Amino acid sequence: MTQIPELESLTQESLTRGLMVLANLDSDFAQILATLGPPPIWSREPGFATLLCIILEQQVSLAAAKAIFTRLCGIVVTLTPENFLTLDDAQLRAIGFSRQKILYCRGLANAITTGQLDLSQLSKMDETAIRTELKRLKGIGDWTVDIYLLMALQRPDVFPKGDLALAIALQKLKKLTTRPTPAQLEIITQHWQPWRAIAARLLWHYYLSNANSKGTQ
Repeated sequence: MTQIPELESLTQESLTRGLMVLANLDSDFAQILATLGPPPIWSREPGFATLLCIILEQQVSLAAAKAIFTRLCGIVVTLTPENFLTLDDAQLRAIGFSRQKILYCRGLANAITTGQLDLSQLSKMDETAIRTELKRLKGIGDWTVDIYLLMALQRPDVFPKGDLALAIALQKLKKLTTRPTPAQLEIITQHWQPWRAIAARLLWHYYLSNANSKGTQ
């Protein structure tokens, strides 16, 4: 199997290469490519604002999280940790933050402003070190780290096994009688190394296509 350096970021060229490998490995992936075309590379700017947005996306719809994030950006012109910390609980609750999300996002902002966390250094670290570093913060678990690794740092071999949309997509694609658990997803996806982040993009692509065809989010 093709090997790639762990710290290499996904590019359009490596996305194309990975799609070819996955299509040869799995006929269902080949069918997605044939019917829907390649998935978007889907990237986000690394940094505080993106990580905060991912925290907002925990266990809610992307649309709901985006609405809160948009309102936040409306009252904080430049979303830095320092500027976020100037907002009190009442202001944050008024734009849709839950008590827990206030706690988590304030903890993230505090960790950055006090020097406990330097997000700019993560791109130089391996996945295990990044996971350890971020999970020290309350409210940041594996799913949040996975999405940041996959979207912001563009790591090619990350699969968010706790992602509901991916589990739903894989169940439908493989015609499974039950939705795969995170533990089952971890086993299933081993076969797709070192391109699991591309497999995730293919499954999201498939999921969104099915959702859009039904007129839902």
